[in-house]
Amino acid sequence: MQITVIHTSRQMRRSHHLLLLVLFMYATMLSSCSTTSSSQDPNAATVRSVIDGDTIDISISGRTERVRLIGINTPETKHPTKGIECFGPEASAYLEQLLPKGTRLRVERDIEARDIYGRLLLYIYVADTGLFVNLELVARGFAQPMVFEPNTAHKLEFAQAATQAERSNIGMWQACR
Repeated sequence: MQITVIHTSRQMRRSHHLLLLVLFMYATMLSSCSTTSSSQDPNAATVRSVIDGDTIDISISGRTERVRLIGINTPETKHPTKGIECFGPEASAYLEQLLPKGTRLRVERDIEARDIYGRLLLYIYVADTGLFVNLELVARGFAQPMVFEPNTAHKLEFAQAATQAERSNIGMWQACR
């Protein structure tokens, strides 16, 4: 009787070890699948640099792309004929604060993918917080709405945010009157 109990116990230990091994392999396989799918997400990007208040360089799908934030316009800082406009440096500095190099992004396209200069036209969200950067710039008075037909998915949100910023007399609405 003792021999049978010891023999059953060894079989149970072997079965238990085999079950643990199978579960470990399954968990490893699942974790590698989720890493692969998130790293190949076509809407995932990383900030490389801020060019001005409404233009950034990003890494996306293994390439560096210049991006124009659509639906908004900030005062110029690097335009060849306009020079530096009122509140342009502040808008650029705020975007650098929101999007330091290496910031993980979620990007959203609209109807047209690129402008006449070859820049990607995107709505930008900070991946970790969900902050809608284009809208944030308008709401804080660093940008005005600018319609880029046919890319108008957030046109009303931008108009409402600009109206509120102007009423609150913040950002460019205070500094550039």
